[in-house]
Formats: sequence, structure tokens, C-alpha cells
Amino acid sequence: MIENRLGALLEAGFTDRLGERDRTLLARRDLLKACYEEPAPLSSETWWYAVPGERYEGLFTALDLHDRFPVTLGEGADVALLPNRRGAYPVFVTPELDGWRLITGNLDVAVGVDWDEWMSALERLSAHCGAAQMFFEDEAGGSNIWAVAEQGRIRRRYAREDDPEWVGEPLPWEDLRVDDEDFDPEHDDAHPDEGTADALTASSHLSLDPNRVGAGTRVRGHGWLALSAPGVGHEDLGGLVGG
Repeated sequence: MIENRLGALLEAGFTDRLGERDRTLLARRDLLKACYEEPAPLSSETWWYAVPGERYEGLFTALDLHDRFPVTLGEGADVALLPNRRGAYPVFVTPELDGWRLITGNLDVAVGVDWDEWMSALERLSAHCGAAQMFFEDEAGGSNIWAVAEQGRIRRRYAREDDPEWVGEPLPWEDLRVDDEDFDPEHDDAHPDEGTADALTASSHLSLDPNRVGAGTRVRGHGWLALSAPGVGHEDLGGLVGG
């Protein structure tokens, strides 16, 4: 009965008007549903952030996200396909997956589309959450980016558009080009910090590869759907959650 009542509230678009008691019941509903949900690979939408699960709460302030309500992993997976209203786009924060929360969907609106906006968001996330990572992979456009920040500062970054760029000290798991047994310093040219240069490979070492989420992934808690603008609510997002 409780589940049906909350499902009806979601369909009617009143989730932004729920009281604290109903929000607690909604969160309990998603935790119960998550017990029977088998984790499935996530579509990364080419771009996502990751923050530590134990300190994720700061991400909502860091990215200026609003009107959040609980959803399961499956309910938030297709966030980019959901409608928007008056410029407010939904962003999905996953449940804790192997100790990490991923942030995905409509980040071009919530964060922006230029380099300074991407890096500024990463630094803010790390300042609020202790650490943060960004991953971007666009095979068609030839872009591949991953970056690691801690306490508001970028520690390590790789970016490839035309010419590859490495910033910061290599991380312990990286395979450096200069350490390759076939590398000849007299004839081969390489950046001294040239290392692993693939976003998905980096994500598997740093947090988790969203394409490999599955039955063996440790899931904790529920996810969140939040909007990129305040005071809008979820009135046009009916159908997101079934009963």
C-alpha cells in the first residue's frame, strides 16, 4: 500500500512537495526494491564524475543540484531520456557502487560544455567530497579525458584531442611509455609522464568502469535524481518510477 501511494505521488509530480515522513518512506521503498535489483552496466553518456560514497552529500552543493528524490539504479539509468521543464534537466547520482557514487546524465547543462567549466566542477566536487574524478570518452570525436582531483586541486590529468597532454605526477598503476621494454630513448620520442591514456581503463583503476557494473558489484543505498535548476520540482517527470 505504501509503495502504491508513493508511486502515485511520483506519477502526479508531487515529489517536490513531499514532507520529511514521505521522503523517508520513499527512500525506504527504494532500498527495498534495490534488494531485488541486479546491477546492470550503465551507459556513461560519454561523460561522468565519480566521488567517494562516504562523502557524496557535498556533490549537490558543488554542482548546484536541486529537488532530489530517491530512485533505484535501474530507475535512474535512463536519465538522459527523461523530459525537462523550464530549463531544469535531471541528473542521476547512482547508489554507492563498490564504494563510489557516479554522477551522469545532462552534465552539459548542469556543468557546461567548455574546458574551464569541466575542471572547475571537478575541483568543486573534490573540495566538497574530499576527492573526485572525471571521465570523458568520445570515440567519434577523438576525445579521451580523465582527471583526478583531491581537496580542491587537480592531482593528475590526461587529455587527448589532437595532441595528448599529461599533467601531474603519474599514479602508481599507470604503465609509463618510457618504462616499456621496447622504448628506445635515442630513437623514440615520449613525454616523460606519458602513461595510461584511456578513460575506461583509468576508471577501472580509480573507481569503477560503468560498463562493468554487474552482479559482482557491491551496491549500497539508493540513488538520487536531482534537477539542474531550483524551484521546479518533478511535475513533468511522471512515468520515471512504476509502482
